[in-house]
Amino acid sequence: MTPRIEYLKEKKLVGKRLAMSLANNKTGELWQQFLPKRREISNHINNDLISMQVYAPTYFSDFKPSNEFEKWASVEVANFEKVPAAMETFTLAGGLYAVFDYKGSSNDPGIFQFILGTWLPSSGYLLDDRPHFEVLGEKYKNNDPDSEEEIWIPIKTQ
Repeated sequence: MTPRIEYLKEKKLVGKRLAMSLANNKTGELWQQFLPKRREISNHINNDLISMQVYAPTYFSDFKPSNEFEKWASVEVANFEKVPAAMETFTLAGGLYAVFDYKGSSNDPGIFQFILGTWLPSSGYLLDDRPHFEVLGEKYKNNDPDSEEEIWIPIKTQ
């Protein structure tokens, strides 16, 4: 699987976030809190959902399944003028990303093992300390083997 390399422009996101770890995964709880309220976000740019992870700088170099990170359930918005109650804002800085068009279950960790363990070390790029995210578009079907999504991994040149 070969990604396309893209320079992302800054994005404004509105959504909900939770601290979690792989050992204490609260992704389902996060999306259950966000999805019923997403219709309150009136200035969204499209219908895509964005699942974003914000990791500490040492998250991958000292990896343990118990390491906490912040996960967001969000949508991209035009501006932060109308933010619904109980929602938060996040400005996703622009930068270089490897974008993987992934087809398969969102519960399969194998894709991330491939990206970080196989593709990245031989790519000529280094992992950058910026948020990772997935774009869940119209072909996304949660936990379905026919689901499709884009996986955005922040990179920088060596």
